[in-house]
Amino acid sequence: MTKIKPHWQILAALVLATLTAFLFRSIDNGDGSGASGFISGAVKTFEFLGKDIFMNLLKMIIVPLIVSSVVAGIASLHGMAGFGRMLGKTAGFYAFTGLFAILVGLSMVNLIKPGLTDGEPNETIEKAFKDQFEGASETDKEKVAAAKAEAEGIGPGSGGFFKLMANFVKGMIPTNVMKAASDNRAMLGLIFFSILFAVATTRLPVDSMGTMREFFQSLNDVMILLTRWIMALAPIGVYALLLPVVYKSGGEIFVVLGKYFFTVLASLLIHFVVIMPLILRYVGKVNPLAHFKAMRTALLTAFSTASSSATLPVTMRCVQDNAGVSKKIASFTLPLGATVNMNGTALYECVAVIFVAQVMGIEMGFGQQFIVVLAALLTSIGVAGIPSASLVAIFIILLNSGIPGAEIAIMTLLAVDRLLDMSRTAVNVLGDSCAAVVVARSEGETGILEETATLPAGGNPSGEDKGEAADDER
Repeated sequence: MTKIKPHWQILAALVLATLTAFLFRSIDNGDGSGASGFISGAVKTFEFLGKDIFMNLLKMIIVPLIVSSVVAGIASLHGMAGFGRMLGKTAGFYAFTGLFAILVGLSMVNLIKPGLTDGEPNETIEKAFKDQFEGASETDKEKVAAAKAEAEGIGPGSGGFFKLMANFVKGMIPTNVMKAASDNRAMLGLIFFSILFAVATTRLPVDSMGTMREFFQSLNDVMILLTRWIMALAPIGVYALLLPVVYKSGGEIFVVLGKYFFTVLASLLIHFVVIMPLILRYVGKVNPLAHFKAMRTALLTAFSTASSSATLPVTMRCVQDNAGVSKKIASFTLPLGATVNMNGTALYECVAVIFVAQVMGIEMGFGQQFIVVLAALLTSIGVAGIPSASLVAIFIILLNSGIPGAEIAIMTLLAVDRLLDMSRTAVNVLGDSCAAVVVARSEGETGILEETATLPAGGNPSGEDKGEAADDER
């Protein structure tokens, strides 16, 4: 019997969850009847299975996976020269692709002008801003208020972006590494400690260094095995995650913000299917289609979970086993990318800010838009580890740009954000995986995304289709 490959299983779960959600919406009339009560209970059950069970299983293995991968990978570089070179290439790639993403978003929002009608601010959208704010749930109000408070602490009059970057650097150095390991918001600090620890192991005597490397390598192998076990539940987890999202996403607000919604999705799609493939082809010298094939399970998981960190175990498996990138490259580029590389987020921030300015009747010239570009690039990195990072970043940019109505506007954007969040997470994960491939190629690695390549340990040694073989193992 032929086993259905994981990416097809996840795709089927996405489709089935969408159809089920629409069926539930057609049955549920909200009149308190038995059918309505059953559907409400079913949706809550799926939320529990998706958010509280499947997502927690993925998050459970993030910390030991990051620590073991980073230490085992860097320890194999044999010194600071290799580490420094790889750090420079990785940081440069993330900055380069982030800038491209922002420019795509800026071009699209100026071309489509989703906040304007016949060159004038869209009064329907402005009214929707106010109505949505007045009718928002207490949960959304608390979320927006927390993001506003965070943004005001680093906004105008408080040091602005200098304070933001200072907080970013400060967050890299945890006062308590065990606390950092227990807090997903402090993941950057954990990565920094793991890097220092790994570099220190390279200074040990040969025997001690070998022992440490073997220990962390074995720990990493165990975490990869746990990843396989958890991903066996992926179709159920994805179904449970998506069904409540689709069920709750209906409403007139999607019609009112349709043009804005389309602008963001179109911008993300251009970056996803045009910009990144061109970079893979002409910078990485690899086949973009082969890369998408290798990463399909990770990309679908990223879209479903809307979390780069939760997808990290799957991304690392796909990059190593399917794409053929060595563990030493993948273990450094991917954890760092999951924390600071936010191509999709930076693009979204740029579009959202210009859109709000259009609705509020604020004309932004080239100079002001250039500041928005820089702000989006800095904040996409600087807000790493902050809860509701995208909301905080948009608040920061709006406040520093002097655009009024930030709180009202963001409350409305939040109403349509879930599907956009899922989409930009997939873009973020694609950027992480492309960085691993490009850096690996620049380091002279061979067999990347090649059908006949020899895979790293844990991959398919037979020379068969790597993407298919690795998927079959899961």
